[in-house]
Amino acid sequence: MTDYSIQSDLQLARQLADMADSISSDRFRANDLLVSMKPDMTHVTDADRAVEAAIRGALADSRPDDLILGEEFGSDDRDVLDALNETGTPRRQWIIDPIDGTANYVRGIPVWATLISLAVDDVPVVGVVSAPALGQRWWGARGQGAWTSERASENGHRERRIFVSGVGELSDASLSYNSLKGWDDAGKLDRLIELSREVWRTRAYGDMWSYMMVAEGLIDIAGEFDLKAWDMAALIPIIEEAGGAFTSVSGIPGPWNGSALATNGLLHEAAIRALD
Repeated sequence: MTDYSIQSDLQLARQLADMADSISSDRFRANDLLVSMKPDMTHVTDADRAVEAAIRGALADSRPDDLILGEEFGSDDRDVLDALNETGTPRRQWIIDPIDGTANYVRGIPVWATLISLAVDDVPVVGVVSAPALGQRWWGARGQGAWTSERASENGHRERRIFVSGVGELSDASLSYNSLKGWDDAGKLDRLIELSREVWRTRAYGDMWSYMMVAEGLIDIAGEFDLKAWDMAALIPIIEEAGGAFTSVSGIPGPWNGSALATNGLLHEAAIRALD
């Protein structure tokens, strides 16, 4: 397996996001958008499948030895993973959510994004979150900081480094909870309501946007349940490189535990205790 620098992996991820944005933007609010329901009763569109297929094709050319996990086409790499485990070779796996926020995409709401991550030995080290309908993209990689670009004019974008907030007390914190039903289904709604009484402000900004707001220091805590690895992996390097913390709601690191809790770091232990 070829060794790649973190910088080249991040550059590739951003190029993949450019390609994804072109496909998803072209189909957004299209009159002939094809929408169907998956077995888990979530929406999928022809754009979801086209974006993931394009990213997989590009990765097959540029990183042919890497593994891929995507929301729409899954992963058939179990045998490869087992073989790598036996040899001790680092496992490089790209984790893709072609359109995070498909329900918004279907309704014409601009809060959706393509999430692209590279995980090495199951730890996300590169993340790109690209939201073309919002005119914004976020990215981060281990040791490279966290960044965003915003549409500054019709022909250009402005880049800037981002950092989490310095809020140190729950009473001063802004919280995004995303879905009350998700908290209720997880048996944690009462704890969320108790936490909402302790913080300054609560909103449900939704999907990836809540977490990118944490990374930018605009809010201080975001969390939800019923998530998959592709919903979370790209968020982690961005939030951590911005100075924040990302775990499950119970405090387990990584994107593999079905829930997310992102904070500015200063409030992380207090948030975990409040939701326990």
